[in-house]
Amino acid sequence: MPNTRIRKAVFPVAGLGTRFLPATKAVAKELLPVVDRPLIQYAVDEALEAGIEQMIFVTGRGKGAIEDHFDIAFELESTQAARGKDLSALEGTRLKPGNAVFVRQQEPLGLGHAIWCARDIVGDEPFAILLPDEFMHGKPGCLKQMVDAYEQTGGNLICALEVPMEQTPSYGVLDPGARDGALTEVKGLVEKPAAGTAPSNLIIAGRYILQPQVMKILETQEKGAGGEIQLTDAMAAMIGTQPFHGVTFAGDRYDCGSKAGYIEANLALALQRNDIGAHIREFARKLVG
Repeated sequence: MPNTRIRKAVFPVAGLGTRFLPATKAVAKELLPVVDRPLIQYAVDEALEAGIEQMIFVTGRGKGAIEDHFDIAFELESTQAARGKDLSALEGTRLKPGNAVFVRQQEPLGLGHAIWCARDIVGDEPFAILLPDEFMHGKPGCLKQMVDAYEQTGGNLICALEVPMEQTPSYGVLDPGARDGALTEVKGLVEKPAAGTAPSNLIIAGRYILQPQVMKILETQEKGAGGEIQLTDAMAAMIGTQPFHGVTFAGDRYDCGSKAGYIEANLALALQRNDIGAHIREFARKLVG
């Protein structure tokens, strides 16, 4: 029997973005631009490439601008059209009617709780999760690579990437089993292990394909690391009952939840642009001497 197609994706975007204050005092972190496209737009483009039909945004107070971003900007578009201006830059910001759903997470109780807030919209289908500040850049995109793997394995998949061992206390970490190319069997998951205790240097990197049973586990999930309801703990409870694999992404990952990673992403993508790449490359040479 073929695996149920992945049609829905959840974007947890309720966070306060405090590491980017004061920039995020009035602007959602997910709307910070990498060159000229906001982080959330890159994530949605990645989902569309992977065949996702319905985008589910789990928002919080002060995140209304995300909803506006994916709406029709009538005044802007009509003014630009009247002036004969090109509107192609807005392609991808106008999702089809009904394809964008917004649900609010009233309290900051953790990633697991944010995902659980989307339970009634996800229903009984497998679904994807994309964390927009984990900026994945490659062709095909990270989620497309994972969907292709899911069609072979079914079950649950997470994006798995190697980091220096000293960085593992900041992430969810895989206890790996057998490896087959880009696929790694997942025998266990540990959320933010204490220094020196991580079972590997393979971390969960912000992309997931999960079966709907995870919602039932999250419903009664107790608080874990950091006093929050951790998605990693709920996923760990499914290991052994369903297939579970990590997929190593063939591309580049930028941690845009950190200032350094955000600057790296802007520089890397600017250098790849035909319109500004040569200028930025020359500027970088002068800057570093």
